[in-house]
Amino acid sequence: MAPGDQHVTVDGHAIKISNLTKVLYPQTGTTKGDVLHYYATVAPLLISHAKMRPATRKRWPDGVDTTPFFEKTLPSYAPEWITTASLQHSDRIVRYPLVDDAATLLWLVQGAALELHTPQWKYDVQADEQRSPDRLVIDLDPGDPAGLRDCCQVALAARELLTADGLAELFPVTSGGKGMHLYASLPQPRRSNANDYARDLARRLTSRLPNLAIDRMAKVDRSGKVFIDWSQNNRAKTTIAPYSLRGRQRPTVAAPRTWDEVSQAADGTEALEQLEYPVVLDRIKFMGDLLAGLS
Repeated sequence: MAPGDQHVTVDGHAIKISNLTKVLYPQTGTTKGDVLHYYATVAPLLISHAKMRPATRKRWPDGVDTTPFFEKTLPSYAPEWITTASLQHSDRIVRYPLVDDAATLLWLVQGAALELHTPQWKYDVQADEQRSPDRLVIDLDPGDPAGLRDCCQVALAARELLTADGLAELFPVTSGGKGMHLYASLPQPRRSNANDYARDLARRLTSRLPNLAIDRMAKVDRSGKVFIDWSQNNRAKTTIAPYSLRGRQRPTVAAPRTWDEVSQAADGTEALEQLEYPVVLDRIKFMGDLLAGLS
């Protein structure tokens, strides 16, 4: 091993850890060691929402000031104990890791995978196939000068519509980027047409809030409005996993929020901001997993 390298044992598996003092977020001085500590701490929560979902990774080996790259295929040198999902793409079969345990999570993060992206369906390892979506996700993407307050107003309207439709509880997550994600567990009858339902929901929200929301994808139309991206329910799409870090200038997180926070931001009582990982760790101590009811 190189100087400073070490082995840690996680879930009975030895993982080589290196470059712990390497700064990955120059603006905040956040090191690779800090990132590994964060993921080790949130592992039980993140895994509960990412388990059995093929993980696409976005990696920044030299820090967030450099160009990242997406990685789908699990490299050939990966440990044999990582559970995988083999999925047919148009031109090849891709072997994805399943983030089903802390050892797999930390092995991926050791490779500077700051972001983990997962689909809204699970992979059945025994049947070697992908299942129908079991979650709905709505991505609220504000176009400047719209911001999180506008997203919160759309989120409250979406909550009303989903409640009227008889869906389970809706869970808000600030994305760690510009906007918000809204999650709901899907009952069995809706799993076969999740993408169509999300598209219809986006249309209804646009009709209810024509001056605030838009469901058209053309960026030229989004200025000052919140784009309701329903397409992430497509089986081929992925979304940043809850509790994942983001590869932004600051170490923000896809962080679950309370509806009180959303309501107060929507009416201007309190400002809502993207949360960095130290704040998320503190919130977990006092609030636990705000997504505990999400399948």
